[in-house]
Amino acid sequence: MDSIKESFQLQGKVAIITGSSKGIGKAIARGLAEHGAKVVISSRKQDAVDEVAAEFNAQGFEAVGIACHIGDAAQREALIEKTIAHFGGIDILVNNAAINPVFGPVEDASPEVFDKIMAVNVKAPWVLSNLCLPSMKERGGGAVINISSVEGIHPGFGLGLYSTSKAALIMLTKNQAKEWGKYGIRSNAICPGLVKTKLSAALWQNEKLVKKLESTLPSGRMAMPNEMAGLAVLLASSAGSYMTGGIYTADGGYLIAG
Repeated sequence: MDSIKESFQLQGKVAIITGSSKGIGKAIARGLAEHGAKVVISSRKQDAVDEVAAEFNAQGFEAVGIACHIGDAAQREALIEKTIAHFGGIDILVNNAAINPVFGPVEDASPEVFDKIMAVNVKAPWVLSNLCLPSMKERGGGAVINISSVEGIHPGFGLGLYSTSKAALIMLTKNQAKEWGKYGIRSNAICPGLVKTKLSAALWQNEKLVKKLESTLPSGRMAMPNEMAGLAVLLASSAGSYMTGGIYTADGGYLIAG
């Protein structure tokens, strides 16, 4: 019987994490690196990803920074090509980068905003996963981890289009798992609750809203980015070898709070 502790190790694995210069993405990248993965730090600005990669390398991890605006087709292709050129292949893809440019009723959003949200939050993860597929198949399998949200399961207020995009990402995850299992590729989604990141600043900077939320949560507080990393390590590693098509929440009890 293999050691359960060793099954969490990721030595020899190559992981791309989008939106990983800060927040949840950076925390997940660190978690994967701490377990032995070679990580590609990616976000829109080269100086930002270089800074994180340098920080990781100084701590004894193996990391490279490759800038990519995931809404840009040419940059998506370049991210995959540069990763394969640098590390030889891809085993893990974490689709973390996302946007939420509006907060308010769904009827107030413009078609342009709708298209922008869907392009980044749904189309980009779909395309990036497809671009990684040949390398994962060649290497005998892989893991796709899509960062969705509890908003994709249970809608709140003011985040209608974001919620819609995250619900679509959940269904994309299930279809990837169903279609790609024959290649040894697993796909799972993580649905965080309220996490203290730049993306959610409009929520957690509202003191009244935070107090109301924390009073109803079983956990009694919002999450920090590093609290999403352990679940990502599980889903990326052979410790989660029988987990595919799953939708896993890390929400402090938000969905049971009523």
